[in-house]
Order: sequence, then C-alpha cells, then structure tokens
Amino acid sequence: MQTTDVDFRETGKIWHRKPTPTSTDGIIVNITHGTVTPHTRPKRFLQVAFDDAGDCFLGGDQLGNIFLFNLNRNRFDLVQRTMQACTALAFNLHRKSEFLVALADYSVKCFDKDNKELVSWMRGHESTVTSISVHGSGRYAVTTSSDTAQLWDLDTFQRKRKLNVRQSVGIQKVFFLPLSNTILSCFKDNSIFAWESDTLTCKFQLPAPEDGSTVRYRAFAVTRDGRMLAAGGKSNNIHLWCLISKKLFRVLQMPCTVFCVRQLEFLPDSFDGGSSQVLGVLSQDGIMRFINIQTCKLVFDIGSYDDGIVTSSVSPNGRYIASVMDNGSLNLYSVQALTKEINKPPPPLVKAVDLSKDKDSTVDRSKASSGKVKVSGGRVCRPLKSREEIVTTRILRPGGDDNDSNKENVLPTGLNKQRLLALLKGFGEYPTKYRMFIWRSLLQLPENHASFSSLTDKGTHSQYLQLHHEYPIKSRKLLRVLQRTLSALAHWSAIFGETKYLPLLAFPFVKLFQNNQLICFEVVATVVTNWCQHWFEYFPNPPINILGMVENVLAHHDKEVLHHFVNFGITSQIYAWPLLETLFSEVLTREEWLKLFDNVFSNHPSFLLMAVVAYILCSRSPLLHCSQKEDFEYFFHHRNNLDINLMIKESYHLMDATPAEIHPQRLLSEFVPLTKGQYPIFNKYPKFIVDYQSQERERLRQEELEYLRERQITHEVEAEALRRRAEDEAWYQQQELLQGAEQQRRQLLMDEEKRLLYQRQRLATVKRELKLKELQLLEATRRRFMRYQQDQRKMELKRLDDEIERKMCTRERETAAVMQDVEIKQMELEAQRRFYEQQLAKEQERERQEVKGELDANRRKADLEEQMFWKLMETETDLKDQKLLEESLAKADRLCSETEWKLQALHKQQQDDLQRSDHYDEMLKLTQGIKEQEKQLQDVIKELETRKWAEASNQFVQLETDQLSKSMQDAERRKFLHTGNIQEVSAEDILLQTDKEYYERVLNQGVPMRNSLQEKADGQKKPENVCLNDVSSSDSSTHFSLDRGREDLEGKERALMSEVRELRQKLAAQARKKYPTSLYPETLWT
Repeated sequence: MQTTDVDFRETGKIWHRKPTPTSTDGIIVNITHGTVTPHTRPKRFLQVAFDDAGDCFLGGDQLGNIFLFNLNRNRFDLVQRTMQACTALAFNLHRKSEFLVALADYSVKCFDKDNKELVSWMRGHESTVTSISVHGSGRYAVTTSSDTAQLWDLDTFQRKRKLNVRQSVGIQKVFFLPLSNTILSCFKDNSIFAWESDTLTCKFQLPAPEDGSTVRYRAFAVTRDGRMLAAGGKSNNIHLWCLISKKLFRVLQMPCTVFCVRQLEFLPDSFDGGSSQVLGVLSQDGIMRFINIQTCKLVFDIGSYDDGIVTSSVSPNGRYIASVMDNGSLNLYSVQALTKEINKPPPPLVKAVDLSKDKDSTVDRSKASSGKVKVSGGRVCRPLKSREEIVTTRILRPGGDDNDSNKENVLPTGLNKQRLLALLKGFGEYPTKYRMFIWRSLLQLPENHASFSSLTDKGTHSQYLQLHHEYPIKSRKLLRVLQRTLSALAHWSAIFGETKYLPLLAFPFVKLFQNNQLICFEVVATVVTNWCQHWFEYFPNPPINILGMVENVLAHHDKEVLHHFVNFGITSQIYAWPLLETLFSEVLTREEWLKLFDNVFSNHPSFLLMAVVAYILCSRSPLLHCSQKEDFEYFFHHRNNLDINLMIKESYHLMDATPAEIHPQRLLSEFVPLTKGQYPIFNKYPKFIVDYQSQERERLRQEELEYLRERQITHEVEAEALRRRAEDEAWYQQQELLQGAEQQRRQLLMDEEKRLLYQRQRLATVKRELKLKELQLLEATRRRFMRYQQDQRKMELKRLDDEIERKMCTRERETAAVMQDVEIKQMELEAQRRFYEQQLAKEQERERQEVKGELDANRRKADLEEQMFWKLMETETDLKDQKLLEESLAKADRLCSETEWKLQALHKQQQDDLQRSDHYDEMLKLTQGIKEQEKQLQDVIKELETRKWAEASNQFVQLETDQLSKSMQDAERRKFLHTGNIQEVSAEDILLQTDKEYYERVLNQGVPMRNSLQEKADGQKKPENVCLNDVSSSDSSTHFSLDRGREDLEGKERALMSEVRELRQKLAAQARKKYPTSLYPETLWT
C-alpha cells in the first residue's frame, strides 16, 4: 500500500510507482494530510466527491483546503483555500470546471478549478448544509440542512424555491432522482415525498411499511435508473422501495453486529443498464459491506475495526471508491481488485481418464479403476457413475484462498506433532487458516482467564506509562494492547518491568493476537520461558552465555565470517543480539516471520539460535563486503534480500550438523508449557540486581515525583505570574481594544456622519432636482396658464376690439350727431357773439365817451390846477408851505425808517422762529428717521410757500402803499386846490393810519391774505357771469376761444392808460419848462 502526504504541497503525484492493489484490501493509495506527532495532529479530510466521468475527485479537509485528484494523469492540485471546514461537495455541474462547496458558515460557494477563482456565493441557510444534490443536466442544485432545503439555479446562482418544515419534524435529505425531474425529500419522521422540480407539485408519497416495522431513516441511495430506493437508519434492516409501484418490495437484514446504518451507496456496473445490483452499506463499526441485493450475499467489504470509514463516495463508472477514514486520511480503493476473486471464470472440470480403454496401455483394469480421480478447482461436483467403474472425487483447496475468519472458534482434535512436522517440512509453513490454532496447540496454552484477569486488574505498570513516547504507534488499539500485555508481564515477574527490549520482543505477537489479549499474553510468556532461557542471568547485560553459544556454532560452521567479524571488532552483541531481542521482526516481513516461527514453535528451543546462525551464513557474501561498524549495525536492524526457505533449510542443517559438545540443545532444556490455573513463578534472573534497580528506580521515581511536585509548584507560581501578566496584558490589550474600538466607533461615527452628510447632500441634490422639476412643472403650468390667459386675453381683446369697434361705430354716429349739434350751437354762439360784439361796441363807445369826457375833465382839471398852482406860487406863504412840506417829508422819512426797522425786526423774529422750528425739525428728524425727513420736506415746502406768500403780500402791501400815497397826494392836492389855502396836514396821522392798516395786513398776511388772494383767484376763475370761453358745461369734446373781444378791450384800455400817463408826463414837463423850480427838489408825479 502506497502512502502520499499532501501536507504543505500544492501539486504532486498521487502515487510514485504503479499501484498494485491486492484482493484482500484493494487499496490503491492512502492519502494523508500531515504526520502524527506527540504534539501535533494531522489535518483531517472531511468530504469527497467524484466528477461525472469518475476519473477525478475532490477532497476537502477541516481547514477548508480543496484538493483535486486526477487519477488519469496521476496528479493532485490544491485548487482552493476556503479557510473554513467544508460540510458537503458537488463536482457534477454542467460547466465541468466548476464545483460547489458547502462551508461551516452555512454558505455555499461555487469555484472554478482551472483559474481557482470564486464564481458565486450563495447564502440563505441558517444551519449546516449536510448535502448537495445536482440535477442530471447540471443546471440546478438542491442544498439540504436540518431545517430547510433550497433549490438553486446554477446559471444565475439565484434561489428559486425554499422548502420549510416545522422544527419538530426536520429534514433528513433532499435530492434529485437520476434521469428525471423529480425531487425526493426525506424527513426525520420517516415520511418520503416526491416533487416535480419544475412546478414543485407533490407527485406521490411513499406509504408506511405494511409489516409495521419502523426504521428511523438516516441514509438513502437510488439506482442510476431511478427505479429503486434503498433506505436505512438506526436498525440492521434496509428497506428497498420500488419507485414505480411506490411499494416496499424487499427488506435486507444485516448481521447482528450492525445496529446502525450510516451511509448507502449503489455500486454502478457497466452492463447492468443502471439497475445496480450491489449495495454498499456503511455501518457504525466503520466497515462498508457491499451486498448483492438479489442473492443477499456479501460481495466484499472495506475498512476495519482499527481504521474505520467515516464516509465514502463511489465513482459513476464503478471503478473506484474514495473513503474518508477515522484517522482523517483518504483511502482510494480499486473495485476491480476487490472483485477479482468473484469475477474470475469458474475453474475447469478435469475429466478422469480411463486407462483401460487405451489400447496402448498395459495397465491392469483393476489398477486403473482404483486411480480414476476427478479434480475440481474449488467446487464440489457430483461424479458420473457407470455400471462398470466407480469414479472418486477429490477436492484440493489451496490454503492461500481461504479466509482468516473464525480462527479461534473451531478447534479440531487429534493433532500430532510429528504429523505437523511432516506437514511443515512438506509445505514449508502451516496453513494460514489454521496457523493460530496450530500455534496454540504446539504451545499448549493453558488459557488461565482468572490469573490473567488478576494481572490486568493491577492496571498499567509504572514502567510502561510513557510507552507511547518511546514507541509512537499509529494505531491506538495496538498501542493499548501492547501496554496491557507488557504491564501484565511486569506484574507477573519484576524482571519484565526492567527489560528494555521486551516491547520489541512482544510487539509481533501483540500485532498478531491483538484481538485476544489472553492468548497474546500467554504466547509471549511461553516464548520468554522456553525460547528465552538463560537470557536474564547476566541482566542488565545481554545474555553473554547465549551469545557465546551462537558464536561457537558460527565458529564451527564458518570460521571465515567469524574471523571477518573479529578483524573489524564486531562482537556477537552486534550481529546476534539485535536478531534475538526483536525475534527477527526487524529483518523479516510478516509472511517470512510467520513461516520462520512455524518452524521455531515446532522444534526445540535451540532452533531459534540456529536460525540466527543460519541468517548470518545465508548473508555471508554481503557481510564479508562490509568493513564499517555502522554498516554491520544497519544490516542487522533492517530488512535484506534473503530467501527465507533457504534460511530455514540451513537452520535444520545446523541442527543436525552441529556437534553435541557445542550444540545449544545441550544447555537448553526441552519445551515446558505454562501451567494451568496459575502461571509459574519466573525467577531465573539476578534478583538482587533487579531489586536494586527497582529500589533505585523507585528512589528516582520518588525524586522525580518530588521534582515534578516542586516543578508543578514552580509552574503554578509561574503560571500564576503568567496569568497575572496575561491578565495585565489582557487588561491593557482590552484597554487598547477599547481605545481602538472607541477610535473605530469614532471613525464609524465620522464615516456615518460623512455618509449622512453625503446622503444629505444627495438628498439636497435630489430635493433641488425635485424642486427644479417642480419649478419646471410650475413654469410649464404657468406657461400653460399664461398661454391660456393669453388665449383668454386674446379672446377678451378680440371681444373688446369687437366691442370697441361697435362702440366706435356708435361713437362715430354719436360724434356725427354731436358735430351737427356743435355746428348748430356754434352757429348759435356765433350769433350770440355778434350780439355781444354789438353790445361791446356800444359799451366801448360809451366808455370811450366817458374816457373822453374824463380826459377832458382831467385836462380842464390840470389846467385849473396849473392856474391855481401858479396863483399859489405868487403868494407869500410859499416858503412857509415848503418848510411844512419839508418837515412833513422828514417826519415821513423817519416814520418810514422806523417802519422799515420794525419790519426788519419782525422779519428777524420770523427767521428766528423759522430757525427754531428747523432745529426742532432736525431733532425730530434724528429720532423719527424717514418720517422726519418727509416732515422736513413738507416744512421746506411750507417755508417756500410762506416765502412766496410773504413776497406776494409784500408786493401787494407795496402796491397798496403806493396807491394810498398816491391817493393821499391826490386828495391833498385837490383839497389844496379847492380850499385855496395852505393848511397844515397831519402827515403823522396819515402815516399812523397807513402803518396801522399795513400792520393789520402784515399780521394777517398768512392765511387771511392767502384766503383773500385765493378768493380773488377763485373770483377770477369763477365769475358770476358765464364766460363765453368756459366750455366745461359743454358736452362737446371740442373747445372754442370766445374771449378775443375781451382781450382787445383790455389791450385798448392799457393803451389808453399809457396815453393818459404820457399826457400827464408831457403836461408836467411843459410846466417845469415853463415854470422852473430850482429851489425845490425835483418831484416826480405819477
């Protein structure tokens, strides 16, 4: 059996030489994942799955490493590292390079084996995925866990459907039926339903078994044609269902040692048309038995009690079986090798030859009849009987073809040692089937169960507590049996607790009798008491006396070899003792060792020493070529090319040819079996040395215990210190983690804030976009409404245009009527104007006459005044009058200046009042703001209005003053002229009266003056008589100016007044020229 280790390797060969699986185990190669050491455990394979062709398979381990094993190319590759334990595999997808892996995190991943990349990641399960079933097309898959099953589409890797059940029921397995679209679901309550994969409608349900037997189904298998279902569980019964008739048609009952079925697999065959006839059943004992369901016979089995099978997968072509073992390794079995004995053709029947019928034969008929034999190769056939002769049949069964089962069950009696020796010399070994029984008979084992139980009840001997450190045996069961056997030997005799080579001596017997510890112990004890005589006399040194016997025999038969040993310093402790202390187990194979000890147990105990010498003599040629001590040591500790038959033959020759004086038989006693009931006392050793070693060992043990106790205390103190340090470090680490977590949370908060800010920005952007869209919609709505309004306005304008046009037509008609009325009224006004012009002409003529009369009266008046003036000039009182006039003029000037000063004071007071009001206005402006500015503006406007009114009033006062002075002068002149006497005029009274009237006008120049002016203006605007040019009361839109005659009259009046003024000036000038007055200041009369 070849072994391949894939640990720390990503690619390599599966086997390094051509595999030759045997029919006994059928193992092609054993694939491991790391070696076993006391401190480390190998990585365990968990799942295995073949592809559609059956020439490649996947293996997944507990660390998530997925290996691809290509059996055609003899290569393995690490295709993926998932870092999680895989719970299920599937390698039959429609894309041949892809495979599915169910992981421990309840997810299912799809990988590509070529580019080693992840294709898809499928989530949805909440518990471990226990199985993956792929549809025949490879496009759909069903994943099953304890609580749900999910159907996936492998093209899109999307979940199509999900099967949920109550937690109390649970799902056992859900899988596709081959060559159909049916999904079979098996639940933990033994109910089985069939569903259509396309519509997921229930097609049928398998009924309960009619016999009422209840098997808690756990394992299921379907034939390749999908017609038969095998179901098994916590029972030794297997139910076979016909899925066509939906009935249970057969129940297979496994052996009584099977009480639970873990897995079922049909073994495909190329010529069965898909209806597989061989069913593989993996039971709780780790053995997978393949049974023919038609004949109910065992075809073959794989696995053993020591190395059981956990799970298996059968290739679709039926050529290979890949199994995950208990120790975590992977075994690849050859189905062809396992079925070699079954599939070989039947042996031919050899027909007996009748020599009496041969004409050339001279043999007597009686002798010929007694020699007729029909030989059948392994099968008993009934011979044909004739009337003349009797045919006898003899069956020859080769021993190698028989099984090793029931070795200790049947014990035949009547064995004879001599006959056994004759059989041994004839065949060279005992039959394999009966070897153990023959050995037990030769050794005459007493089978003292009570004594052996008392020895095993003492427990493990202290000397062999750490046996696994010195001898790391792979099989725990073998190590446990070896430890118990050695402990029993040590409890039987103290010397065996001190013997260092005892495990090497006992190991081959322990491995051979590991299933029966009593027989193992008694065989080892018998070998020690008989074939190890005088071995312990020089304890703890090797048995020098025994080695001397071997050396004497060697010196007698081959002095050259012994001389060669002596020349290179090779003693018997190098060339003889390694063979004796291991009983040849290091230098011989299992078959060779068994053949040797067939002869050892059948002869005198000295035969073992002769076998040592024979081994040396048969290997003399390579030994004579050795010159280094290391080469000799290597030679006697490793297997060599040796013919075991020749060695045994040489041993018998030495037994016969050795002289009696040096023959070991002379010093070794005959074989003595163990006593029945109680085992004999074994004290053939230096007791004081053993006791001393025991005491020393006990003392060392106590010291070691004390040292261990102190070391334990030290370790506890150190552990306490380490614990405190670890707590401190953990606390600091926790603080760092907390700080890191806080920083991380802050970072998360910052990231969250950034994300929120980003989201807010996006939200603001979206809002802005929505607002813009809304505004656009509103704009569109507004435009639409505006278009609607425009349309309405257009309609309204059109309607208005129509209305205006209608009104214009109406107005034109009315205007035409009005124009006619206006023309009529104009004609009336023209007639009225002519009438008024006639009246005005009459009035002008009348006024002209009046003015002419007045001018004549004025002229006469002026002449009269001139005459009177010249008369007065001629009187004596002219100087006195002039003086009075001058005084009156001076007094008038003084009064005028005083009046002017009063006017200035009054004007200054008004300015002060105005400044004070301006100051108040500014203060109010600062507090009231814009209102004060408006008020200031109003005040300024009022001031401007007041000034305007003041100027107007001043002008009006000045005009009245001038008119008053003129009227006074005219009155004085008239009075002077009428009285003819110069009277003293009280100018002060006149001025006071004038001043009084002036002040009254000034004090009332505000509102009263404005009222008077306004009244005058109103009087001018609204005369009592209606003017001809006032067309406000007229209904016509056309105005006419009818006051051209009035303007002419006024112009004529002004011209007349100017002529009168010029006439007066001419008269005054003529008077001055005629009567010059140089003594008086020139006076202008107006």
